[in-house]
Amino acid sequence: MDSDNHKGVALAVSSSFFIGASFIIKKKGLKRAGASGVRAGIGGHTYLYEPLWWAGMITMIVGEVANFVAYAFAPAVLVTPLGALSIIVSATLAHFVLEERLHVLGIVGCVLCIVGSINIVLYAPQERAIVSVKDVWLLATESAFLLYVTAVAVSVLLLIFYYVPRYGQTHILIYLGICSLMGSLSVMSVKALGIALKLTFQGQNQLIYPQTYLFAFVVCICVVTQMNYLNRALDTFNTAVVSPIYYVMFTTLTIVASSIMFKDWYQQSASEMVTELCGFVTILSGTFLLHSTNANTANSSSGHSIGVYSGQPPTMAHRLSIYGIQLNSPEEMSKGDHIPLYQYDPH
Repeated sequence: MDSDNHKGVALAVSSSFFIGASFIIKKKGLKRAGASGVRAGIGGHTYLYEPLWWAGMITMIVGEVANFVAYAFAPAVLVTPLGALSIIVSATLAHFVLEERLHVLGIVGCVLCIVGSINIVLYAPQERAIVSVKDVWLLATESAFLLYVTAVAVSVLLLIFYYVPRYGQTHILIYLGICSLMGSLSVMSVKALGIALKLTFQGQNQLIYPQTYLFAFVVCICVVTQMNYLNRALDTFNTAVVSPIYYVMFTTLTIVASSIMFKDWYQQSASEMVTELCGFVTILSGTFLLHSTNANTANSSSGHSIGVYSGQPPTMAHRLSIYGIQLNSPEEMSKGDHIPLYQYDPH
């Protein structure tokens, strides 16, 4: 590994620590702001006046900048998998700082998600060489990627205007789906912008091309949307669950977007495709552990059927207690100490 790769890996590792810690700091800020105003989970923006939330935001920006710079020194195959470290950091800090208990099976689910994502990225083909931002623009305006962009835009609008008002408070995949879909487009634009800046610093001015500013505009739109709905997810659901699910969805959609835009599959062998498929299966297994439970296991571990409170049907909050997240009674959960993956809303 050469000197540039060492720098890239060091930046990527530090980025993961900053980003993982930022989840916890922002969550503390959101809880503090929610205690004195309208919670972000129901559309409030009082967290904007909370210094602790801004501290978390600054920490996340530092991590994102480090991650951005890492791509200038090392290939994506080295940088992207290291983002999994942020899951370990956030889950560990959530356990000790937020008292959101993560036990053995919860850890197994996180590990499976990490291993699957690493497996996919490590066996993903190398990207083609790009010598100008105009080359990226040509790739971004081909029919296949334009179709993907259209599908993402339609899906995001459908989620925001139809599913968020109805299911946003009870289904974690609504908020994280918006974040991940927009994130896949933001990464493509960040790559283009990074290429433009790197070439500019090398003496090939890319700032004279309007495509550079268009990519920068797309980055801003995508990042603002991601931050808004990530705040809602963090304020509504358990941090130790938000982090791995967001990582899995974001990484998967980013790989899909990159494959479509750069046509990476032409360079893949059959064994590499099978290996990537195994990675997807591993990710799905880890996500299953975080989402679901086996009723028979619940019965044997608790000595009775899955509990219901106040006549409510069994929810994902009760089932998750078996798979790594220790939840208290509804009275304790209403205080905001433990926020489940799924919440029952009678309305």
